[in-house]
Amino acid sequence: MQIGPYQLTNQLIVAPMAGVTDQAFRNLCLRYGAAMAVSEMLSANPELWDTDKSRQRMAHSGEEGIRSVQIAGADPEQMAWAARFNVEQGAQIIDINMGCPAKKVNKKQAGSALMQYPDLVEQILRAVVGAVNVPVTLKIRTGWEPEHRNGVQIARIAEDCGIASLAVHGRTRQCMYKGNAEYDTIRAIKQNVSIPVVANGDIVSPEKARFVLDYTGADALMIGRGAQGRPWIFREIQHFLDTGEHLAPVGDDEKRHVMLEHLSKLYDLYGEFKGVRFARKHIGWYLDQEAQRDFRSQFNALETAAEQRSAVERYFDELIQYQ
Repeated sequence: MQIGPYQLTNQLIVAPMAGVTDQAFRNLCLRYGAAMAVSEMLSANPELWDTDKSRQRMAHSGEEGIRSVQIAGADPEQMAWAARFNVEQGAQIIDINMGCPAKKVNKKQAGSALMQYPDLVEQILRAVVGAVNVPVTLKIRTGWEPEHRNGVQIARIAEDCGIASLAVHGRTRQCMYKGNAEYDTIRAIKQNVSIPVVANGDIVSPEKARFVLDYTGADALMIGRGAQGRPWIFREIQHFLDTGEHLAPVGDDEKRHVMLEHLSKLYDLYGEFKGVRFARKHIGWYLDQEAQRDFRSQFNALETAAEQRSAVERYFDELIQYQ
């Protein structure tokens, strides 16, 4: 799949997820075979940039792969300014968020709430595309509620405005993340535009990846929650797409190494105090089985990086001894 001058090495992209797809997580997924990882959403309002969170999201030093930066907002001029600023900071692709269903985003008429206003969508897209000399991509949902799935209309506007590729989550804004993603709308969008279309939503296994590609005709897949605690899903899916066969499950030694590396990267990125707290949810995703509930409770009570590292080491030592 081609996005402007960038040829992706495969059809697998890491979805932007606020509070999840920081640089540590993105780089880990890239090393496990994702072709591109889109950064966490950054508000287009510069008044909100003077925070540690925003500064970390705008920093690209040490970034692996193509630097795709997602911005969100509802003011065309402000969005254009934010796009230019992020390109100056090193962004190679600007991604526009019109897919986030979160209330705090939607109440500002940003994210997926914008799908109610096709005229404003067009103004924003034209402003951003005209403001930068890098490819601009767009993330949308199928509509703002099941009775108003206007994804095809928005996709046509995006194509007319010069959007380089379009990612579509198979739910409406009203659906949030409930129920099952539907792919009929994504299929219809692919049939109605010539720009690359990326399918997103509930892609949690190699078999599902194969089905969604075949059913929708999409050019690529965007994987979000399916990669939480499982960055190797990209390697597993690519192997299945290439061969029709499954890789052997990730072994305990590899899982231990990945988890410890992830912890170290979180501490480096956020500092120990915040890194310890971010680590809790990631370790919870790595170890999400019912049998591991006690360990997760104990881990979430730890307050230092050293304690967290020791706990993970001890967990795997005991697991190996038990086996």
